Amino acid sequence: MHIRAVRLDELPLLQDIERAAGLCFRDIGMPEIADDEPLPLGELARYHHAGLAWVAADDADIPVAYLIADRVDGNLHVEQVSVHPDSSRRGIGRSLLDRMADHATSEGAPALTLTTFTEVPWNAPYYARCGFRLLDDSALTPGLREIREREAAHGLDRWPRGCMRQAL
Repeated sequence: MHIRAVRLDELPLLQDIERAAGLCFRDIGMPEIADDEPLPLGELARYHHAGLAWVAADDADIPVAYLIADRVDGNLHVEQVSVHPDSSRRGIGRSLLDRMADHATSEGAPALTLTTFTEVPWNAPYYARCGFRLLDDSALTPGLREIREREAAHGLDRWPRGCMRQAL
């Protein structure tokens, strides 16, 4: 596997990866998450053009995982990270996070942030193993509060969620 910038012609593959990765939510009683559609191609293209979209590609240079990020309150924020189930449990997600951290450091960002389900094993517990720490609501920046409000409006607060931060 190697990490590289996503190419525009690969954006439909990112949607396929996200759909496949989301299916495991059905097994834990979260079918709405499994059925949630990935971001539209135009939105994914915005991350590409911003230089904030990376893929993990296999030996044939075909993406098997991706990460997109936003700049939020001076930090880089994980908008989405998805690993195709056929390639999971190989450290690929962590490699994508490491690539993002390198990029953030080169930009002078002090931290990475994300929002996640706190009780899903491959969400908050996984990110904690990667060095992220759960934030108290009092520690949320204005941008993180806005993200959480959008998530709540989208119905994601049906399950426990939180914000996490990793200092760089």
